[in-house]
Amino acid sequence: MALLHRAEIRPGKLELLATWLPGRPWYAGPVDGEPTRVASYRFDDPAGAVGIETMLVRVGAGPVYQVPLTYRDAPLAGADEWLVGTTRHSVLGPRWVYDACGDPVYAAALAAAIGTGAGQAEEYFEVDGVREVREPSMTVAVQGGVAVPAVGGVRRVTDGEPTRIVTDAVDLVVARRLPGDGSAADGLSGDRLFADGSAGDGSAGATLTGAWPGQPTPLPLARVLPH
Repeated sequence: MALLHRAEIRPGKLELLATWLPGRPWYAGPVDGEPTRVASYRFDDPAGAVGIETMLVRVGAGPVYQVPLTYRDAPLAGADEWLVGTTRHSVLGPRWVYDACGDPVYAAALAAAIGTGAGQAEEYFEVDGVREVREPSMTVAVQGGVAVPAVGGVRRVTDGEPTRIVTDAVDLVVARRLPGDGSAADGLSGDRLFADGSAGDGSAGATLTGAWPGQPTPLPLARVLPH
């Protein structure tokens, strides 16, 4: 489960992304565009130390971008190239925000979520000792099945469309651009997610899919591939 806080965050997440997105190799929108939130989902860090949220955002009438983020209370050593920016959380204090594809905690959580079929974490607020569950803004599910060993570290990341995360246990493929117009898939989020030559039916791996308001047909979000 993912504990949320009713808090003020400055600068906000979308403000950070407005500056960071134009520098990504998979971004195809305007340099001065303002991202808007489409939906999001979270994973749980078993250690409870790192926040893991994947945001879906759109800039203007363009595609939906999938941006996994991790939130940390201190810098991640050796991960400067993955730093999106820093912000201040009114409850948790200073936060270092990273592109999660370069964060080993995200890689482990993504692999576990797909391998176990658990999908996204339930989100809740705690008010006077009582849990208030927040309804998810999108539906996340797992298609196919594969035995996934625990991920201990990230060896290499190829930041493109899609982004490929090579870990010590499995490879993870994360779609960055999604059509988000109600269609089933396009060459960016569908075929390229399986560009390794494996079948798209989950026979050689398992796929995380997502659907949200305006996009009722589930789209592939990420895939785990055994070594």
